[in-house]
Amino acid sequence: MQARLLEGFRNHYGRAPEFVARAPGRIEVIGNHTDYNGGPVLGAALDRGVWVALARRSDGKRRFASESRADSVELPAGGTSRLEGPQSWVNYPLGVLMALGEFGKAAPAGFDYLAASDLPIGAGLSSSAAIELASALVFLASTGEDASREALVRIGRHAENRFVGVPSGMLDQGTSAFGRKDHLVFIDCRAPLFETVPLPAGAHFWIFNTHAKHALVDGLYAERHRECMEAAGALGVALLADATPGSLAAAETRMSRGAAKRARHVIDEIARVASTVSALRSGDLTAVGRLLCASHQSSRVWFENSTPELDFLADRLAAEPAVHGARLTGGGFGGAVMAFTSVAFDPARAKTIAAAHAERFGSAPEVLHVQTDDGASLVQFA
Repeated sequence: MQARLLEGFRNHYGRAPEFVARAPGRIEVIGNHTDYNGGPVLGAALDRGVWVALARRSDGKRRFASESRADSVELPAGGTSRLEGPQSWVNYPLGVLMALGEFGKAAPAGFDYLAASDLPIGAGLSSSAAIELASALVFLASTGEDASREALVRIGRHAENRFVGVPSGMLDQGTSAFGRKDHLVFIDCRAPLFETVPLPAGAHFWIFNTHAKHALVDGLYAERHRECMEAAGALGVALLADATPGSLAAAETRMSRGAAKRARHVIDEIARVASTVSALRSGDLTAVGRLLCASHQSSRVWFENSTPELDFLADRLAAEPAVHGARLTGGGFGGAVMAFTSVAFDPARAKTIAAAHAERFGSAPEVLHVQTDDGASLVQFA
């Protein structure tokens, strides 16, 4: 990817970049919609991600290009207006530029910028957080600034919440920033606190990307966020992380049916995250699998952010002897299913399940066998 990015930058701009950064995508292992509710979440940084290259300009113009798009976007000096339509992908680095000032960091005046990715877009693997963190790193490097990993998380989340308009929590940015090879990332989103949890030997992740619609800005994510906040208000707590099953049972009549269902999922999911971390530390992968499957069923029934395609894959995968557990990963409403497997699960079994999905729904999911990897960083290059 690095060589491809450097060649693409030279072809596009006629010169070499000065700064390059990479940030990984992530799997949401468990903790579906718990992060913005103040709860814990467990993620894995991936060996696929977003790369960004940048070279400074003296005229103040800001030129954005992506390897996956034929067109480019040129903004005037200081231009930070929100974009719509096919150019809306630029809102992620633009949001980071805006956020830098909010956190007391200088932003580059003018630059040439190119992004490249080996993450499938729309699969719930958080290409958005990856481009935010990689962008932040090259912007900061270009002005001689530095930032802690905690600060990178805050900058990326601010960009996503305030500029892009997705009311997400810190799972995506936190996992991308704090990733570590052969480990998972545990985040206590209230503190916040970031820790790594060793991934037991022989555990593998497979992603089945349905290519179904996964557009969080379209409103479904925001609606779930609103319902969670409604439930917290009815319970008299700031966030659902402060609620209990007993308090929910006593207050259900004071909230809408939708809000009560979302709250039940979140409260139970918070407990499942803690149990999953304990099971991982003890090496009990069977218990981890049961918790993953329970998480998917809760997302299906109580949070209602699954789809028939995701349910089909989760059920078929969970029935495989070499699969510990399976669940939707990410915001839901389309996207991908994650399978947590033993080494015995192989491409042949994955192909069989993909074929069954194609027979039922008319298209085969993209299958990715992914590994854990380190978090976002600047890249040294010749």
